[in-house]
Amino acid sequence: MDAENTYWDWVKNYEIYKLQKSAVEINRKRLELTKKTYEFGERPAIDTVEAASQLQSFELQERNAYLNFVKSTQELQMFLWKDKQDLYEIAQLIFPSSSLDEHSGYSDYEFLMQNVLSRQVQNHASLEYYVQKQNILESERRLKWQSFLPKIDFTYNFFNKENYKSDFLPLFDNNFQYGLKLEIPIFQRQARADYEIAKLKISQNQQDSQLKLREVNTKIETYKYEVTNYFSQIDISAKNLNNYKRLLNAEETRFGNGESSLFLINSRENKLLDAREKNIELKAKFLKSYNKLKWLNENFLR
Repeated sequence: MDAENTYWDWVKNYEIYKLQKSAVEINRKRLELTKKTYEFGERPAIDTVEAASQLQSFELQERNAYLNFVKSTQELQMFLWKDKQDLYEIAQLIFPSSSLDEHSGYSDYEFLMQNVLSRQVQNHASLEYYVQKQNILESERRLKWQSFLPKIDFTYNFFNKENYKSDFLPLFDNNFQYGLKLEIPIFQRQARADYEIAKLKISQNQQDSQLKLREVNTKIETYKYEVTNYFSQIDISAKNLNNYKRLLNAEETRFGNGESSLFLINSRENKLLDAREKNIELKAKFLKSYNKLKWLNENFLR
C-alpha cells in the first residue's frame, strides 16, 4: 500500500511540474511579445516589468515543482527491486507512463465500497491474530488450573529377570516393588497468582480485539468518506477549472481590444494555475484513499 501511495505522489508531482513548465513557456513567449509591442509603442514600459515579474514567479514555482518531483522519484526508488532482491537504482530521471486521469478507480469506486460493506469485519486478517492468541491463552489458563489439582504417582519396579514365573498372582511375587504417592497442594499462593495472570491476559486480549475491531470499522468508514468526498471535490474542481479558463480567455480578448491590462491577465492566469494544481492534488488524494480502501478489502479472509 505504501508503495502504491508513493507512486501516486510521484505522478502528482510530475504533473504539477509539467503544469509549471507549461506556464513558464507561455509567459516567456508573452514577455517577448510584450517587449515587441513596447518597441512599437503599443504598450507602456511597465507592462514589460509586469510580464517579466510574472515569468520569474513561474520560474521559481517550476524549480520548486522539479525539486519535489526529483525527491518523490528518490522515494519511489526505495520500493524498486531487482530479481535477486537487490535495490534498483535509478541511473537517470524517469517519468510516469500514465496520468492520474487514466485510473479505473474513478469508475469502480462505488462497486468497491459495496464489496467492503458486504464483508463481515470479524473476518478481517488483522483480527485473526487475536483469535489465535485467544486460543493459546485459553490453553494456558487450563494448564494453570492443573496446579490446584492433587497429583497421584504410581511406581512399579522389577528387580530381576528370573525365568521362573509364579502361577498365581505373578504381579505380587518377590521380584516386584510398588508405590503410590499422593501430593495435595497446601500453599496455593503461586498457583492462584499464575491463574489470575492467565485470566488477565485473556481479558486484555479480548479488549485488544475489540479495540482492533473498532479501528478497522473506523478505517473503513474514514476511507469511504474520503473516497466519496474527494470524488465530489474533483467534480466541483473541474467545473471551477472550466470557469477560470473562460475568464482567462475573456480577459485575453478584452486585452486584445485594449479594454484590459496585463495585470488582470496575470491575475486570471494565476487563478487558473492554482485551480489546475488543486485538481491534480485532489485526484492524487482520491487515488490514495481508494488504494487504502482496496487494501482493506483485499485483506478479508473470506
